[in-house]
Amino acid sequence: MGLIWTLIVGAIIGVIAGALTSKDMPAGWIGNIVAGLVGSWLGQSLLGTWGPSLAGMALIPSIIGAVILVAIVSWILKATHK
Repeated sequence: MGLIWTLIVGAIIGVIAGALTSKDMPAGWIGNIVAGLVGSWLGQSLLGTWGPSLAGMALIPSIIGAVILVAIVSWILKATHK
């Protein structure tokens, strides 16, 4: 059950990051889950584990990390599609 909970929270973080940046990750929900999980790791690595936590992820640093990740991925995809 812990893995499923982690994937759900990762997906929610990915959706929030996509909404904040007005950009969508490729591959739909799977892209959102990956963005949420990798963004969570990135945000907690850069900013620490402060703030509220859910499923082992500090929410505020995780969302910030996911926003950074979504912005970088969208910039790379835009640069390669020219």
